Amino acid sequence: MAIDTTQRRLLLGILLATVLTLALLIADLARGGRADPPALRAAATLLDGSWRFRTGDDPRWADPRTGDGGWGTIDLTARPGSHDGDVGLPDYVGGWMTQGHAGYSGHAWYRRAVDVPAGGASWDILGPTLVEDGYELYWNGQLLGGSGRIGEHPRVVGTRPLRFALPAGAAGTRGVLAIRTFMLPRPGPGGDAGGLHAAPILAPRPVADGLHRAQWERTIAGYVVDAVEPLAMLALVGLILWCRPRSSQRGFLAFAGIALALMAARRFNNALVAWTDMMDLPTYSLLAKYMWMPMVTAWALAWNRWHKPAWRILDGAALAILAAQVAGATAHLASLASISRWGSIALFVLIGTRIVRGGPMRVLAPIALALITVCFFGDELLDPIGVPGIWFPFGIGVSRTQYLYAALIPLLAVLVVRTLDGPDRAAVRA
Repeated sequence: MAIDTTQRRLLLGILLATVLTLALLIADLARGGRADPPALRAAATLLDGSWRFRTGDDPRWADPRTGDGGWGTIDLTARPGSHDGDVGLPDYVGGWMTQGHAGYSGHAWYRRAVDVPAGGASWDILGPTLVEDGYELYWNGQLLGGSGRIGEHPRVVGTRPLRFALPAGAAGTRGVLAIRTFMLPRPGPGGDAGGLHAAPILAPRPVADGLHRAQWERTIAGYVVDAVEPLAMLALVGLILWCRPRSSQRGFLAFAGIALALMAARRFNNALVAWTDMMDLPTYSLLAKYMWMPMVTAWALAWNRWHKPAWRILDGAALAILAAQVAGATAHLASLASISRWGSIALFVLIGTRIVRGGPMRVLAPIALALITVCFFGDELLDPIGVPGIWFPFGIGVSRTQYLYAALIPLLAVLVVRTLDGPDRAAVRA
């Protein structure tokens, strides 16, 4: 199929936008992945080592006059070079489930004495950068702040870099630092979950300012792809809306636009939870549990229309699989959920075979469909062959799904432009 002037300009725009976006992302990952400046870390104190620890909840435990002699201990010392398996946050330690409290969820408290150096500086506590799932930080019984609300009716949110000013006059004194934590119930054994996964940091100003800035740069870099890719998906939806009246694949574009809008909303939730308190973790988990299902269905309906005419039996199969997916997730039927996932894979394979045999763009279209399939079903298709779920370029975690989207989005944009075909292209030029 010949490429006219309008298509050529659009394809050039897609290429330039892709290259510029990738360059900016790489620059941000490189910046966020840098280690904390050694001079700043040398001037601060990582409050690792042994902490007193107790499960349960009693507000009196924040008071230093309340003894903790009967408490257990937890070691917050990280192995050299350790980091979490998602963002790449440094100084990572296993949670309380790895230190004698397997299977426990709910409230727990950490306490230790902290000596604040003497001098005229004002001092801050940089809160732990990874906690399951929320926390409050107290100094000598005084609440300094925290992440989320963890009282009688907890509201837990993603943990962001936070810092808390110690009271005036804290320099040259010894105080008791208490951290009240709360973890939501976990399905299954829980792995290394539970409470603090990084120790707080004691730092004077302006050292605390620099370290806090570095923590935020790392946190932004850890989720910047989850913000940029949804924006690219929405831009692609805009391209679809512009092209659809002039396209030879209107049915495909209609459902592809729906699928992309849902994907953008789902992916952006990751950044929303990591950077703000706007969404609590139960809501995030609920959306993560169900939102992928209508996405898969929308893509099945879209690709069934790539090779005309659409087969009604494939539409029916896609909707039946959606019903099975929802039922399996709602009723916690693992076998039904697994069968429905493999059913979706089989449906995509059947649709792809049909496209290869007779659809337009029989090379690019099946590649795009294959990328979509692997994006949604990496557990079934990539885990068995040992493809890691997350890579760490520059020390920042980037998931394999994000890599796949980086290839898929420009490829879909090319396909959309290439559907401007025949007399419709003349309408565009007019």
